[in-house]
Amino acid sequence: MEERFVNVPEGVSIEIEGDTLAGFTIRASGPKGENSRFLKYRGIHIEKTEDGRIRVYTTDKKSKVRAMVGTFASHINNLIKGVTEGFEYRLKILYSHFPMKVRVEGDEVIIENFLGEKHPRRAKIFGRCQVKVSGNEIIVTGIDKEECGQTAANLELATKKKNLDVRIFQDGIYIVEKP
Repeated sequence: MEERFVNVPEGVSIEIEGDTLAGFTIRASGPKGENSRFLKYRGIHIEKTEDGRIRVYTTDKKSKVRAMVGTFASHINNLIKGVTEGFEYRLKILYSHFPMKVRVEGDEVIIENFLGEKHPRRAKIFGRCQVKVSGNEIIVTGIDKEECGQTAANLELATKKKNLDVRIFQDGIYIVEKP
């Protein structure tokens, strides 16, 4: 039997809906907002205990199922951290040949003059993330870790270079700090 407990801090409320067969929908609400996650894996149970903690457990002896207990507990911890503190990714704009111009427009980040290109490159902002550009730094913030991470990855991929020596052409946008 494998089990993990997740502590729920004051000011955060957790609702658990569903069962082992259909999957669980976990909703967390706190000072920064509300976030939810659907978790499903055969043989894993999630319940609230009387002392207010979340219990994730399995009675299965298979190592893959036992490993998923820790994964589910981490997902619930990330939900709690998102609604209390939030997540922040920091990216750096680097250029040596052509000065880049980066701006936020709606749900996209527009990157102009990357390596002297005439057409701007675009990176999609996922979900409820906020992107702020200040000087040579981009800050991606939000309450969902996956949305913030995907937005930061999109910014990095938008400035990917093809058929150029990366030792010479080091221009681009790079993640320098993760949560």
